[in-house]
Amino acid sequence: MKLIVGLGNPGAKYAGNRHNIGFMAVDEIHRRQSAFQPWRARFQGQVAEGRLGSEKVLLLKPSTFMNESGRAVGEAMRFYKLEPDDIVVVYDELDLPPAKFRMKKGGGHGGHNGLRSITAHIGADYRRLRLGIGHPGDKKLVSNYVLGDFAKVDRDWLDPLLVEIADNAGLLAEGKDSQFANKLTLALEPEKAQRKDKAKAGPAPKKPAAAQKSKTPKGQSHIRQARQQKPVNLPKSGPMADMLKKLLGGKD
Repeated sequence: MKLIVGLGNPGAKYAGNRHNIGFMAVDEIHRRQSAFQPWRARFQGQVAEGRLGSEKVLLLKPSTFMNESGRAVGEAMRFYKLEPDDIVVVYDELDLPPAKFRMKKGGGHGGHNGLRSITAHIGADYRRLRLGIGHPGDKKLVSNYVLGDFAKVDRDWLDPLLVEIADNAGLLAEGKDSQFANKLTLALEPEKAQRKDKAKAGPAPKKPAAAQKSKTPKGQSHIRQARQQKPVNLPKSGPMADMLKKLLGGKD
């Protein structure tokens, strides 16, 4: 059994909040993957059992409110006797720009109360899918920002992101986090993916050098080339020297 947890706050009041992007992600997995049962109440949350590829998976949305998310996750983990590697937590990340994502295993909670609670109940070594929502720029504005709804214009990046997460969730269930991240990058940031591929391929092969470069500068006449040649050592005495002097007009 694998456990995919989306973080958020329960109730219609919070449904469109930035803080609820984790709920939105697991809802999209449930919607686009047909092998899941309907949602039902269990483990202090809403759960749906199903399969992603060859893996049996439990989707979980804690109903304890964000600050007590660990109670629901811990209860499900103990019931199925899971290890941290079997758990993926999907949540909002202030320190990432909107539309960006990162996969990570272990680490601190970074001030996120949902992670703080989960870590307190099960330790820190679970896997995380961090979904960027951006930062309001001032710590005093954070609470209202995360509990505010996504704007309509945000759907331009939010909807494609959620769809790609849902369509590639089987890789998460199989523990193939790097492949999952590559799939999303290829779909959402194709230019970045191409740059990565080029970097992996290494530098382009060098062109073969010309067999032999001409030592004669281009654009010079034969006369000019001849004048630039090194002078020949002529005999200074003897019959040959006398004959050359007469031919070249030299003086005795």
